Amino acid sequence: MVRLFRIFIVVLLFTAICNSSFAQSMHEGQKAPEILLPNTKGDSVALSSSLKSNRYVLIDFWASWCGPCRRAMPGLKKLYSKYHAKGLEIYSISLDENANAWKRALFEDGTKWLHVIDQQGNTANNWGVSFIPNTYLLDGNQNIIAINAEPDELDKYLQGKLQ
Repeated sequence: MVRLFRIFIVVLLFTAICNSSFAQSMHEGQKAPEILLPNTKGDSVALSSSLKSNRYVLIDFWASWCGPCRRAMPGLKKLYSKYHAKGLEIYSISLDENANAWKRALFEDGTKWLHVIDQQGNTANNWGVSFIPNTYLLDGNQNIIAINAEPDELDKYLQGKLQ
């Protein structure tokens, strides 16, 4: 019994070490890795495609069941309506396991920006996302310039950059 317990502990530690080595925690100044996830139609959409025609992209990790995420939507809507025509795109990544719940939330919230789903949570795990909502502002070179900034802070920053 003791031997079985020791084997279990070794396997558990090995799994934890392996998982933590794959997950990276993103930081400001770092180049954001590519993301390729399906949109509401099932078509894969690359993060880099959002940067081709925009100067800034706000990545937003969220889920339909997350109260704080849903309460953050009005602030994101304001940013989007104010800066989209000037070069801001929002690339929202849902962590919903249920695609129907995700699509229903999109309909209810009436958001018009780009939405993709990470049903398995692989992208969130690779980015080191441990809570939601979680946001990353990227410049046109795909560099992370702000992490989890409040909408007011993002507004002030973008106001100076997107005239």
